Amino acid sequence: MNRVDLGVNIDHIAVLREARRVNDPVIIDALPICKSAGANQITIHLREDRRHIHDEDAKLIIEQSILPVNLECAMSEDIIDFVCKHRPHRATIVPEKRQEVTTEGGLAVSKEFDRLKEIIKRLHYAEVEVSLFIDPHPDELLASKEAGTDWVEFHTGRYANIYAMLYSNISRTRYAIDDLRLTRKELESLLKEELGNLDNLAQHAQGLHMQVAAGHGLNYQNVSNIVQIEAIKELNIGQSIIARSVYSGLYQAVVDMKELLQR
Repeated sequence: MNRVDLGVNIDHIAVLREARRVNDPVIIDALPICKSAGANQITIHLREDRRHIHDEDAKLIIEQSILPVNLECAMSEDIIDFVCKHRPHRATIVPEKRQEVTTEGGLAVSKEFDRLKEIIKRLHYAEVEVSLFIDPHPDELLASKEAGTDWVEFHTGRYANIYAMLYSNISRTRYAIDDLRLTRKELESLLKEELGNLDNLAQHAQGLHMQVAAGHGLNYQNVSNIVQIEAIKELNIGQSIIARSVYSGLYQAVVDMKELLQR
């Protein structure tokens, strides 16, 4: 049985803390729980506006985590300086907008190619592994390879949105996506197409000697299809795990997700 590694994104613990601007819950308390529950990696996102994870959080997590730390970050110079100084196991470069609730899409690698190539060189010099968070598109994949990245992480938001419209009650709520108000048959066709695209591009990335991860919008209901894509070796999942932990506890929430990642 092949295993898909799980990176647990603990940003939403910081979101809860920042709602009251107190040091409760304490973010680093999550580290040994995630480790004992079977997580393979801790993922955090140090945003330019520091809306949840702060510099002090990131520093402590990198220093104290027994698990490898994957630090998601934008291309801003001060954050790249921070990454080079504190040297997490991996830096995942993501696009960022101040007004977005969560990351809305992948990097425009082709447009930012020269800048990204220089950043990747800097991070490699600091002995930090690099991943680029991209939309599952062949042009972005090839540009990522040329830029010198070690990993690509496919943005699975479109897949998750199609799945939600097809199988959940989201189509009847204010969170419904206008572009996906389609018939069940049309949604089933789109879902099959998106999974096929992810599978083909993951195999292509593997053939180009890049490691492949995926993340965004993945949860306990929709993750099983992604797990079946053999070239995807890692999933980074946060919101759904932290949401379930409110009821089950963090340990059990991680265990439950790990069980779904066996294929």
